[in-house]
Amino acid sequence: MMSPIILGLPKGSLQEATFAMMRKAGFTIVCGSRSYLPSCDDQDLKCRLLRPQEIPRYVELGLLDAGITGYDWIYENNADVVEVCELCYSKSTSRPVRWVIAVPNDSPIKSIQDLNGKRISTEAVGLTRRFLEANGIKAEIEFSWGATEVKAPELVDAIVDLTETGSSLRANNLRILETILTSTTRLISNKAAWQDPGKRAKMEQLAMLMSGALEAESRVLLKMNVPASRLAEIVEVLPSLHAPTVNALNANGWHAVESVVEEVKVREIVPALREAGATGIIELPLNKIIF
Repeated sequence: MMSPIILGLPKGSLQEATFAMMRKAGFTIVCGSRSYLPSCDDQDLKCRLLRPQEIPRYVELGLLDAGITGYDWIYENNADVVEVCELCYSKSTSRPVRWVIAVPNDSPIKSIQDLNGKRISTEAVGLTRRFLEANGIKAEIEFSWGATEVKAPELVDAIVDLTETGSSLRANNLRILETILTSTTRLISNKAAWQDPGKRAKMEQLAMLMSGALEAESRVLLKMNVPASRLAEIVEVLPSLHAPTVNALNANGWHAVESVVEEVKVREIVPALREAGATGIIELPLNKIIF
């Protein structure tokens, strides 16, 4: 019998989005407000709640079998792990996050070359150092314990910080000088655990179901009734993953048609379908799409 997989889950800004994504994937995670040992309704998973910055190192060391963390922290730790899959979600959007160099709006610093001899504050010292070295820039880099945006210009000349939408930087009167790294969330595995057939199969199952849950977030299922005389026209209007599903109804001359479509396109598609003769149009949310 396979021993349970010890899975590191990210505590902090990514926590609630991760729990919601796993719930859609079929795994219910319950965690008290002060607990670091969440419970999971799958007996093959033992979850640990940790800062995402720490997860790659603990996975590499084998203290965790697997973990969910950002590519940025894998890169920051230079962690030797297996990247099982990319999970394109973040705190509040499905967009990648960015590590950027930012300076005050009125700063004389106009390019990264102007950072020579300057002081920079960041939580990601390693990736910042590698970026500056690659560009031949010598600057003083100091570790930030948080609230990095408020440190410029009184304490430092520039910051390297994580942004999803840029709103926090703008609110603190900062402008982006350059993007250092673009990052998405990843499911990672310890190399020895990946060689265990049982653990690998479980991690592949996790990857498939979580990826399916994320794929479903931006799509819906459209169902409708269509007269046979208008079927070709309706199918032409209706996008789909592969092709719409068409079934004959008991009523002569009518068909049931259904298709998975991008949710943002529904507002344009439904009026066109109605005009083309579709009736009884129903829009349904989806939990998972497995390709």
